[in-house]
Amino acid sequence: MKNYANHYINGQWVKAQSDKVFEVHDSTSEEVFASVPQGTKAEAEQAVLAARAAFDSWSKLPLETRCGYIDKIVQGLKDRTDEMGTAIAREVGMPIKLAKMIQVGGPVFNWGNAAKVARRFVWEEQVGNSLVVREPVGVVGCITPWNFPLNQITLKVAPALAAGCTVVLKPSEIAPVNAMILAEIIHDSGLPAGVFNLVNGTGPEVGEVLASHPEVDMVSFTGSTRAGKRVGELASQSIKRVALELGGKSASVILEDADLATAVKGSVSACMLNSGQTCSAHTRMLVPENRYEEAKALAQAAIAKLTLGPSLDENTRLGPLVSAAQRDRVVHFIEQGIKEGAEVVAGGPQKPSFDKGYFVHPTILRVKATDTLAKEEIFGPVLVIITYKDEEEAIRIANDSIYGLGGGVWSADQDHAIAVARRIRTGQVDINGSPFNSNAPFGGYKQSGNGRENGKFGFEEFLEFKALQLPVPAKA
Repeated sequence: MKNYANHYINGQWVKAQSDKVFEVHDSTSEEVFASVPQGTKAEAEQAVLAARAAFDSWSKLPLETRCGYIDKIVQGLKDRTDEMGTAIAREVGMPIKLAKMIQVGGPVFNWGNAAKVARRFVWEEQVGNSLVVREPVGVVGCITPWNFPLNQITLKVAPALAAGCTVVLKPSEIAPVNAMILAEIIHDSGLPAGVFNLVNGTGPEVGEVLASHPEVDMVSFTGSTRAGKRVGELASQSIKRVALELGGKSASVILEDADLATAVKGSVSACMLNSGQTCSAHTRMLVPENRYEEAKALAQAAIAKLTLGPSLDENTRLGPLVSAAQRDRVVHFIEQGIKEGAEVVAGGPQKPSFDKGYFVHPTILRVKATDTLAKEEIFGPVLVIITYKDEEEAIRIANDSIYGLGGGVWSADQDHAIAVARRIRTGQVDINGSPFNSNAPFGGYKQSGNGRENGKFGFEEFLEFKALQLPVPAKA
């Protein structure tokens, strides 16, 4: 068992002021395998002041120097991929093969990509008699979730550092071990003191300091819509820049002319990745009413292949959920759906046959568009099927959500699919199951948040515009 006793502040491992700790549970065995200290407001403030003190010198370093540190961090992550992948598989429950590929491989790419984007970025341009320059926004508070813990840290911290900002990170207290390993890698890279700081803690204790402190210029938050509203409320008092990546209830719209077998299989996969613990998961599958029975059989066949198992088993297709609380929440939703009259297509609320672990059967329910499970973000391996009479109704149902993060459209006619996708009010739409693009903007409409991550779009979030008005030459 690994017991961490320190926070990372001003380039040093600083002993925690409080004896209170967060216990980190293995999602398969339920055993405590690590602990991290519970940070205090005072420690969070100390980290903010360290970041403020480091900002001036860091922001003035040559771009290539900053990117050179990021290159070292990339190598450190590659060297510790196995360790990091195992930690995240245990924390979150994603099967080990996928954890190494997605939960570590994604961040390795995104750290490197942050430097690549910064190196080719157009930092200034002439506009009439103005020189328009881009400058780092300042001190950034990063508050990150547990479901893709390292990647969500990376999409904030890496571009912020490349842009010339300094950072205070509060990782999720449910999955913090990966963040501690990253802090060790960053320390070993020789990054100047105060540029990166990490304080573990709760949202009310540490997160609220980052959202409200006058020396923090920007807060970037990924998590629930409820918590995001609180972050925005606190940040507004000092007019901080705020980037929020919040909840989702994404619709996979299967049009009448789609290849139904491919579309259903793809929709199930897009829902069940990471046991459904994905904000942009396609958790609503919309199918033509006259093709429901066919879609139902295809969905049952697809989900039958997603065998449950321990997260560290190389053969596992679907792992446990992150915690007992999350498991119980998901089971409650399934039971509520059944009480409201949902048809159980696959799975259900019954306990899987494991002695230990936060397991939930991958479940498919047919619901009405007005049911609770068609509206609420469940954040587990639960797909709901909603039928529609015509295309206009499908688009209306897809847009009938407080969220707007992801989604998909399936059609034999790509141009038709694109036309429908343009009418869906959401930040990202997959056409016929096309792959995720880490350079395309990721973020949401409506209560899924504001701001964007990934590539140059995420990089620009950490920059300010400045216009230098130059004298206009006198006419001859």
